[in-house]
This record gives sequence, structure tokens and C-alpha cells, in this order.
Amino acid sequence: MEKQEKNSFKKDYLPQRLFVPILVVSLIFGALAGGVAGLITGSIYSGSLEQWLKNPLGVNSQNTNQNNTEGQLQIISSEEEAVVQAVNKVAPAVVSIIVTKELQQFYNYSGPGFPFDDFFNDNFPFDNFFFSPPEQDQSQPPATEKQRVGGGTGFIVSTDGLILTNKHVVSDADAEYSVVLNNGQSYEAKVVARDPFNDLALIKIEAKDLPTVELGDSDQVKIGQTVVAIGFSLGEYSNSVTKGVISGKGRDIVASGGGQSERLEDVFQTDAAINPGNSGGPLINLQGQVIAINSAINLEGQLIGFAIPINVAKSVVENVKVHGRIIRAYLGVRYMIINKQIKEKNNLSVDYGALIVRGSSEEELAVLPGSPANKAGLMENDIILEVDGVKINQDNILTKEIAKHQPGDTITLKIIHQGEEKNISATLEEYKE
Repeated sequence: MEKQEKNSFKKDYLPQRLFVPILVVSLIFGALAGGVAGLITGSIYSGSLEQWLKNPLGVNSQNTNQNNTEGQLQIISSEEEAVVQAVNKVAPAVVSIIVTKELQQFYNYSGPGFPFDDFFNDNFPFDNFFFSPPEQDQSQPPATEKQRVGGGTGFIVSTDGLILTNKHVVSDADAEYSVVLNNGQSYEAKVVARDPFNDLALIKIEAKDLPTVELGDSDQVKIGQTVVAIGFSLGEYSNSVTKGVISGKGRDIVASGGGQSERLEDVFQTDAAINPGNSGGPLINLQGQVIAINSAINLEGQLIGFAIPINVAKSVVENVKVHGRIIRAYLGVRYMIINKQIKEKNNLSVDYGALIVRGSSEEELAVLPGSPANKAGLMENDIILEVDGVKINQDNILTKEIAKHQPGDTITLKIIHQGEEKNISATLEEYKE
């Protein structure tokens, strides 16, 4: 197969190479004939024959090359200027988030001469790295101190200090959070809401007249378009800027870290460098609009990052502004999106829709007891084909369609139940942890 492809490539390629010089020769000789006629009549070429032979088409190659170079430089300069303007527009509203926690003091008795190479030895007994502190009065609690244990990024979405970030950045209920603005000012921050369905959270600082970001339309984002990530890289370099493109859309991933794991659906993939500490920061377009929230990276590759589309977060922000909490309508099913491969593997009758399935453990039921789905009669192995006439597929996942609704909304589901296609109604409810 490989040899055939190579031969086919040669067959397609070689005639094109032969055609180029033939075309050039034809043009030259055509021009030569016309030029001679012009010399005879004195009407189309006024230069000498020697000049004409050197440049039969009368093209000023120096000017052409100069114009091409200037055009390319203008394009590069234009994009660079767009990036600079976009960053200048957004950066004042990007914040660094510092995570601190009360931890027991450890006393390292190894001293400065401790052999650092042993720290990377797999057989090194970690318990011996920190020696026990001096004996203390057992009636007294162990000494503690506030230590910085993490960091992340966020961006301001209201002038009175509401900040959007990732849930995993502020997931520790026992930690304290502070925010450093772009101008260096520092504020204590309070976690206002954590999204139960997505890696989103909102925190609040007590301040006024703050700069805010402009939220774009992530539904309009195209693969290949230029994007810029801004964040607190490595928890050390605030407002670091990296540039790349949208590498993919509609990715489904399972992100984990810090003992947590979460499934992220329908996210963007980008090659703009996203490092630890960038989580929760904005991914912006060249108009300076936030089109996604940087959330995860794949450590197995290079420059493979993922960001949650901003349209997913808009309702979350609005809920917190109006109600002071995140209000989520839910249906109450676990599912997988059907494609051609899943259809063939499971011998299904359709290659689209949401197949209701159990999770990886017996406790993760396909239909949550007492949920709107349970009340509507949905069961394991049912297939949800449509929600209010919208076909469910990899572009329109079930979660995305449910998120368009509010608790109390009644939706119409087109389903396949035990091989029979029918329509049922379900009234969505507010999800409460």
C-alpha cells in the first residue's frame, strides 16, 4: 500500500514539474514574437532589443519583490499590533489567585549540605526527609503557619469585584484565597459559587470601579483562528502572554490533578502554551474578547491545552449576579454520545443521540433516582435522539442543550425506548448538591 501511494504521488507530481518550464517557455516565446512585431511596428515596446531580451515582459522585478516584502511585513505588523492591542485591552482585568493554608510546621534537619540528588531517588524514604520537630507540650496544639500551597488565574466580570476562574483553582474549602490585580494591589477573596457540572467558579473581592473583560461568542470560534492566553504561569509569572491557534473544537476529556478528576465536554483545544497556574485565565481573540477559560493541559504531548467555551460560563456568571448562586437545570442521566464507531460496536440502530449508560462503577447509575429523567420514565439503554427538535450529536451534546434551559422548563425528548421511537416530556429541576 505504501509503495502504491508513493508511485501515485510521483505520477501526480512529475507532470506538474514538467508543465512549469513548458509554460514558462511558451510565455517567453509568445512574448518574443509579440516583441518582434512591436519592434517592427514601433507600437508596443519602446526599449532597445537588448533591454527587451533581458526583460521581455517589462516587469520591474526589484519593485515587485519590494512590494511583496512590504506586503508581508504589513500583514505581520498588522497581526502583531492586533495581539498587542488585544492584550492591552484584557490584561488590566486579569488577576493572579494565591492559595494559602494553615499547615503544621515541619523542621528540616538535613541542613544545606543535604545531597539533593537523593531527593530524586525512587528508593529514597520520603518520611525521613523531614525529621520530627523538637518535643512539645502535648497539651498544646501543634504549631501551624500559613503557607502558600497553590495559585491560579481569574478575570474580572463585574466592576464590583466578581471574578471568574476554574473550580479546581478554588476547590479547597479549608484554604484561604487572595487576589493580586494587574497593578499589584492585593485583596482577600471569598468563594461565591462552585459549578457542580463544570470546572467553573466565581470568587469575589471587595473593590469598586474595577476594569472588566468583554465576553465574546464562543459559538463563532473557528479552527485555525489566532488566540492569546493570559495567566499566572507556574504561579510565579503574572499576566504571562502566549499566542497560538484554536487546534480543535468539541473535545471531550477527563482532567485530573490534586486528587480531583472531572469530565470536560465540548471544550476547545489550543496550542497557545498553557502552564500550571494558567488555569482559570482567559483565552482571547484578536478583538480582545474572552472566548474561553483555560482549564487543562495534556502532559503527554506538547502545546496541547484545553479551554472551556465562554458561552458555557455566561449563564453561570448571570446567575451569580442575579441570585448570588449558580442555578443549574438538570435532567439526571449519565450518557455517551453515539457516533458511527459506537453504533457498530454496540449494534445500535442510529449513529447519533445520547445513549443512557451506567458509570464505571455500580454506584454510578444510568438514571438518578428521583430525578426529572426518572420521573419521565427514562431508563438505562434508552437513546435520546432530540431535545425540543434539536438533534443530539457531537456538535450538540445533551449537556449543552439542557444548559439552555432553566429549572421548571418542560422539554420534549425524542427517544428510542426498547426499540420503539417516541416522544416524552420531562420537567427540569434545579440541581442541588
